[in-house]
Amino acid sequence: MEKYKIEVCYSPALFPFYENREAIVVVTDILRASSAIVTAFMNGVERVIPVGTLEQAKAYKDRGYMVAAERDGIVRDFADFGNSPYNFTPERVHGSQIVYSTTNGTNAIQLASSGSQVLIGAYLNISALADHIRKEGKDLLILCAGWKNKFNLEDTLFAGALAEMVLEDEHFHTICDSTLGAMDLYETARDDMMGYLEKVAQRHRLKKNNLDDVIGYCHQFDQTSLLPVLEENYLVPLRNVK
Repeated sequence: MEKYKIEVCYSPALFPFYENREAIVVVTDILRASSAIVTAFMNGVERVIPVGTLEQAKAYKDRGYMVAAERDGIVRDFADFGNSPYNFTPERVHGSQIVYSTTNGTNAIQLASSGSQVLIGAYLNISALADHIRKEGKDLLILCAGWKNKFNLEDTLFAGALAEMVLEDEHFHTICDSTLGAMDLYETARDDMMGYLEKVAQRHRLKKNNLDDVIGYCHQFDQTSLLPVLEENYLVPLRNVK
């Protein structure tokens, strides 16, 4: 029986050591980009265009696009949105295209584009994500956006949760230390996730700027079956997902 491997990359800086063009790459930035992107599609966004720099985002804004742009959690002065999932209400985003640039998440998305398929992962769509990966029967690489190329806890916890779910299928296996570490960390935190998250640096960065109202929401499981997928240079909902 063929076995598909699962690996976790804790930081975009480590991606060259994990790059696998045959793998499905799941990019996660739980606080807050991947949670916000999934929410935007839940509320009717048609397309999200991730860009790496503020200059690119500003150029799109000058061409009439709606733009979500932040650095260090703070919305840029030219942008229509910041990076909170709560910004992306149906009234504001349904039927629209949004250009997106964040401190960590959008660069990770662009980096991942060499994979066979690039998906955006959050707790909000985790079961649908695991189901799709198991059905596809390919290697899985979970890319944590981290914080400015550094390890972070919140993305690693999600990676552990997703790896655990996918490993329920006997066709998948892992001998990857980072995957096993992420799973162990998730097992430590899962029974009191909100309590464990008190350790998370990003929680305190957000709290300092009165942006921590989304912490609980970003850790809700299975609010949607929508899977944002990268097609060329933009994200759209993956078609034919049950």
